Order: sequence, then structure tokens, then C-alpha cells
Amino acid sequence: MIKRFHSLYVGHIELDNIGKDGTPANDRRYPRERFGEAFFMARRIAKVMDELGFHALWTAEHHFQHEGYECLPNLVQLSLWLATQTTRLKFGCGFNILPMWHPVRLAEDYAMADIVTDGRVIMGVGRGYHAREVESFGAPMLDRDANREYFEEQLQLLLKCFNEESFHHEGKHFTVPPAVPYRGYELKEVTAVPRPKHLPVEMYMPVASGSSIDMIAKYGMKAMVALNGEKILDDVMKAWQETCARYGRHLQLGQDMIWGAGLYIADSQEEAMRKLEPAHDERYKWFGPFGFVRYADEQGRMWGSHGAPSRTPSLRDGVAQKAWFCGTPGQVIDGIKSIEAKYPGLEDFMIHWAEGLSADEFEAQLRWFARDVMPAFTER
Repeated sequence: MIKRFHSLYVGHIELDNIGKDGTPANDRRYPRERFGEAFFMARRIAKVMDELGFHALWTAEHHFQHEGYECLPNLVQLSLWLATQTTRLKFGCGFNILPMWHPVRLAEDYAMADIVTDGRVIMGVGRGYHAREVESFGAPMLDRDANREYFEEQLQLLLKCFNEESFHHEGKHFTVPPAVPYRGYELKEVTAVPRPKHLPVEMYMPVASGSSIDMIAKYGMKAMVALNGEKILDDVMKAWQETCARYGRHLQLGQDMIWGAGLYIADSQEEAMRKLEPAHDERYKWFGPFGFVRYADEQGRMWGSHGAPSRTPSLRDGVAQKAWFCGTPGQVIDGIKSIEAKYPGLEDFMIHWAEGLSADEFEAQLRWFARDVMPAFTER
């Protein structure tokens, strides 16, 4: 049963002229002083979520985005600051893109955050999907096999920093420590200082494919899946359970998984869809070309695969696929419960903040959700 509620904010600023016929995504460019808005939008929403009893706010690491959609470059640093502005809310890194980090530096930064916030920062890692970002940091992305190999070695090194008192790592891409003289002896091992207070570290990774499911399960992490159509979500949930079992983790369907969906509450479904549609369409103008349309057609084929639809989805598509829930509080409750009922181990639901939606509107939605939807799950 769902017990905890999260929200995802990828770091957009207040966008103008949004919607399907608004400013083309590639034509958006904002002055430098506008990008700082993302930090204060995050703080505003964090304070609201803290007040209302949400579990965690998740943010996303990105770089170079003059288009204004994803403007948060350092999630651990952001989370540390937001923790000083709130009392109990947790902050999820969704996700630290490992190929753009040295894993030892990320391990140290996270450990410090874990200690000084007493566990209020949730670790998350990802492989990346923007060539402009990952390749600019000197890591592979266009070569997906090279990206996976590089990421997996980084992950192994990160886990050594967290879990071993002292360690040596020698791989294809990293040697830590190198065999060099140090204070009269030859260096053979190092100790990460500090190490996290809370061990083992709870870590999340997004589900992008079957290979990512295997890696998440293999390394004992937890999974996140968001804005997937009902059929694709069901495939992911079953594959997740089966893959974890192969690695000795016997889970209920939905266990160790955060499921996310978009939503909008209004006095009717038509009103909700009318108000949300421009922000929804703005989202897919930006994210659609990256392959983030995880819907299935009537034959169960993923959109974009041979013979299946390849167009940009409408909000009506999303509502039909149960990736988005629109309507009265009762309709939103029924929609979420229709998914929850299929997965007895599912305990975490995440609201996706549509990138074109203003902070004022999203705050109002959070307050309405907390007042009229959350009690249907928390008071039973």
C-alpha cells in the first residue's frame, strides 16, 4: 500500500509562451540572471511539502540548458541548502549523473550531506541522456555500451567508498589509489573520509530499459519509474520482481520502487485537462525527442517501435494510459488506487511537476492533493 508521497522537480524556470504552439524548445534562451530562479522555486516547494507532510522532493542534475527546462547542476549542494530551510522533508537526488563525476568526489560529498542532515539526502545515480552534457564532461554517451561500461565501473568505485573501511580499485578507467610513494611507504589502499553515517546507503536509479533493471537489482539499489503507461509500467514491475529474485532479492510486486505520475486536480476532468494541457505539451516538446514516451499501443508495442505510434503524445493519450491523472480529488484517488491495487509491495508515489506549470499553480496543486487526496492513503 502507498504510504509515502514524493514530488519531482527537474529544475525548470518560469517558462513563457508554453504549449504545443508556443515557443519551440530549441528557440528558448534566457539571460543568465533568470536561471537562479530554479533554486528559489525549489526552496518554495520544499517548504510547502515540508509543511504538508510529504516524504521527499526529488531534483535532477543537468548542465548547459539555456532553454530553461533543467537548471540544477549540483543536487547534493542544493539538498544541503534546502535541508537548512526545512525541518523534516527528505531530498532525493534524481539523479546524480555518474559519468559527469569522479565517483570518489561524489561519495565524499554525499557522505558529508548524510552526516550533517542526519540522513535527509537520498542518493540516486543515473547514466545520463543528454549528449551535450555527458560528452562535454569527457564521458561517453552516444556509445551506449561504452557509457554502461564506464558507469558500472564508477558505481563499483562509489560503493567501495561507502562500504569498505579501506579499499583499492584498479579498473579500465580508474585506479584508486595509484601505486605511488607516500610518507615513506608505497600507497596500496585508501579510506574514504568521511563515509556516510547511514549504512548501507539507500540508492535509487531510474528504469530506462531491461539492462538498467538488471544493473539496479545486481547492485542492491532501488528503482524509480515515472510517467509510464499502464502496460509499460506493468511490464517494468514484473521484470523488476523477476530480476531481483535472480539476485536473491525476493520482493512483492512494486516493492523497493517509486512510481511517479503526473496529475492535476480541478472540479471536473475536463477542467483539469484544459488547465494542464499547455504545461503537459510543453514537457513533451522538450522530452519527447529523447525517447521519453513510454506508452504502449493496443498490441502492447512501445510507442516509437516498429508499427507503433511515434507522434508526440497528447494529454488525452497520457490520461488514457494512466500516466497522468486529471479530475476531481475522487477521480485522482480512484486512478492512483487502480494502479496501487495491482502491486502489493508499492509504498511510494511521486507527483511529477509538469515543466510548463508555474510555481503558484503547482503549490496550489500540492495543497489540494495533501488536503483531499493524501488522507485516502495515509488514514486507512
